[in-house]
Amino acid sequence: MWKTVWITGGATGIGAALSLKLAESGSTVIVSSRRAQIVTDFCDQHPNLMAFPLDVTDQSAVHKTAHKLFDQYGPIDLLICAAGMYRPLTPEHYTPDVFQQHMDVNYLGVITPITTLLPSMRERGRGHIAIIASVAGYSGLPKAAAYGPSKAALINLAETLYIDLRPLGLDVTLVNPGFVKTPMTAQNDFHMPQLISADIAAEKIIAGLEKKKFEISFPHPFATFLKVMRLLPYSLYFYLVRKLTKQ
Repeated sequence: MWKTVWITGGATGIGAALSLKLAESGSTVIVSSRRAQIVTDFCDQHPNLMAFPLDVTDQSAVHKTAHKLFDQYGPIDLLICAAGMYRPLTPEHYTPDVFQQHMDVNYLGVITPITTLLPSMRERGRGHIAIIASVAGYSGLPKAAAYGPSKAALINLAETLYIDLRPLGLDVTLVNPGFVKTPMTAQNDFHMPQLISADIAAEKIIAGLEKKKFEISFPHPFATFLKVMRLLPYSLYFYLVRKLTKQ
């Protein structure tokens, strides 16, 4: 198990479920979220949860927070990048700003904590980086024009990091959840196949992290089906997506 864990986006959704389960297992869990009151109230639930409010799009704030963590808790053994945003989009709401916002939070908001901790992990020759992406990054899904590409970027990033960092003794894990019941997915107005709870998602993630798996994807039938669908002709792919999501 990990002595010290830092979870960005750790006060809501999958991040919150991970924070609680890891704290209950004995890890010191540093929880960051941009909403200070929410993260502070959340961390009051368990003595092993430490609140560090943070906007992951603010590079200077990320660097300052990381230095505080080093001073107070020592090296970070496991970084879980769970901060993210999702806004379901229909064509009339396509604007450059909303696409930019998704990339700033979902992609660059992962890059900054990773690159900030990487020198320390490289120096020690150990450390574990987990990136929460999504099965929406495998291929196009309804109303995910901004969200999906940001998660596709994370999948590519994780693959590259694994290739580059594994020889240095560092572990990299890519997490691709399907539909999980969180405040994010509550925005959806379409059918979500095999929807699971955040607690079940967290259990699957922790089990995979303990095994140092590269990819953790779930629920198994749905995630595997989406992977296979990438190999299909587009005409069949589009038909199946519409059928599955009842569009």
